[in-house]
Amino acid sequence: MCKGIFITATGTDVGKTYVSALLVKKLRNIGINCGYYKPALSGAVLKDGILVPGDCEFVLNTAGIGGNPADFVSYIFEPAVSPHLASEISKCPIELKKIKADFARIKKDFDYIVVEGAGGIVCPFNLGDNKLMIADVIKELGLDIIVVASAGLGTINSTVLTIEYARLKGINVCGIILNNYDENDIMMRDNQKQVERLCNIPVIAIVQKDGSDLDIDPNVLKKCFKEI
Repeated sequence: MCKGIFITATGTDVGKTYVSALLVKKLRNIGINCGYYKPALSGAVLKDGILVPGDCEFVLNTAGIGGNPADFVSYIFEPAVSPHLASEISKCPIELKKIKADFARIKKDFDYIVVEGAGGIVCPFNLGDNKLMIADVIKELGLDIIVVASAGLGTINSTVLTIEYARLKGINVCGIILNNYDENDIMMRDNQKQVERLCNIPVIAIVQKDGSDLDIDPNVLKKCFKEI
């Protein structure tokens, strides 16, 4: 039986991939066979005629997982836009059936698995006849979530909205991770306190700017993973 967690964020470029890499690395460093999966990735780079999913490549390299990064992603798109638009441009609709099949295949090789979303929790994957939102994927995969948020200005608003939306969709939130945190910044310290108070969800870890490790008790992290 594998255990998994889904990593979402308060928006684009908040640090999901960076934090996902540190999460996987943390568990692998204590001897846990932890893997990674990303349902859809846009903004891939074309190298020698092949689309390379850079985010996935970064996670695998950081965590020391071998293999072809493309094998850990269901949909890889070159346009650096929302997955639903990238799929329309590429004429390759994102389908839940493929995501579930790929997830089932990949998780067989691991005891724990980190699944990384795209954009924020309201990110659309398909806005055609077969509408598919990232929240639908989270629920279909049977996962709880960790929310990655910026430690800076505006994070109270974006974090509260993200968590309230998750609750509205019936998704369980295990914790918050604050990225680009400066413990000497009074605003960031207050942001941490207020998001915990307003959301009634703990900040389970903080990540310093360009930090190479996740400041979290491994046992606390392991408790966030759910059997799937």
